[in-house]
Amino acid sequence: MVSRRMVLGAGVGGLALVSAGGIWRVTRTPQAAYAPWKLAGSPPEDVRLDAFHHAILAPNPHNRQPWTIRLIGDDAAEISCDLDKRLPVTDPFDRQITIGFGTFLELARIAAAERGYRMDMEAFPAGETQPRLNESPVAKLTFVKDATINSDPLFGAIPVRRSNKEVYDLTRAVEDKKLQQIAAVGGAFSSDPAFVAKLREQILIGIETELLTHDANMESVELMRIGYDEIDANPDGIDLGGPMIEAGKLTGQIDRAQLADPDSQASNIGRDQMAETYGSIGALYWITTPANTRLDQLEAGRQYVRANLQATKLGLSMHPMSQTLQEYDEVAEPYRAVHAMLGATAKDRVQMLARLGYGPMIGPSPRWPLEKHVKA
Repeated sequence: MVSRRMVLGAGVGGLALVSAGGIWRVTRTPQAAYAPWKLAGSPPEDVRLDAFHHAILAPNPHNRQPWTIRLIGDDAAEISCDLDKRLPVTDPFDRQITIGFGTFLELARIAAAERGYRMDMEAFPAGETQPRLNESPVAKLTFVKDATINSDPLFGAIPVRRSNKEVYDLTRAVEDKKLQQIAAVGGAFSSDPAFVAKLREQILIGIETELLTHDANMESVELMRIGYDEIDANPDGIDLGGPMIEAGKLTGQIDRAQLADPDSQASNIGRDQMAETYGSIGALYWITTPANTRLDQLEAGRQYVRANLQATKLGLSMHPMSQTLQEYDEVAEPYRAVHAMLGATAKDRVQMLARLGYGPMIGPSPRWPLEKHVKA
């Protein structure tokens, strides 16, 4: 997430060096990586598979897609965590990963309701797992045909929802009426310029800290998929695609070694570009829970994805600003500052912080196909 814009400067130079015969390589797009977003056509007969086809489009940290699905009988499923998909440096207690399960489960529920099914959920049936997740289920789900279930008005936004990481148009104010509709599911918001400016300062400190903290930065670098061949081969992690990325890779100006080096040209250009991108905040939305249990984290994910879907319906872009909410030592100071600014008391936990604004149209993030998540 952090590094897509980090490499654009290097990519511009690479694009100028591409020969006419190499243009096809830099203008092509991935195929398999985006296929899961194509939901048109007849849905699967099994409502569970239909629900999960929608659920795998959920936003999740570093696009790790940690969801493992085991179908049980004709109407149930267990959802657990692929432990290799966690982020041990920046998410040492699997809080963010658990929020990603909340987004997944809410999209599954919305999709089931569209088919007239109620999705009953037992969260952590074997008990909450602390301080990290383990092999035990995050949730057990049962799908029940129910004539009283109504369609969710957010269903249609699922395939067009995005986490828009581009520069937002700050000449267009985000209307409080829209923010109120977004926060109706839970959470709070502010479009006050002075308040936004104070939080922006801490957000940028958090981003700079992550980029300059070796282990935190390398956690991202190792998950980068540079160019469309890598994106199609491993459609998770941080996708770096587009003509400039392809050109920079083709001409040797973009690679992991440069992205890992904080003194490289790509990193220096990227930090400037990221300050512009992450600093383009029209309004802020956040979710605070009264504690930090696994159930609190799932609920934060549920609220967040509904807010993201509502923002999509209203024509707004939304992008998580998670760096100052993480638990590794180097980010402790901005973590405390952001919690104080958002009015969190000693027991409160700010689970999500996101910027809102009017951004450009963008494409989806890569996804593994559903069959990759379903286990025997």
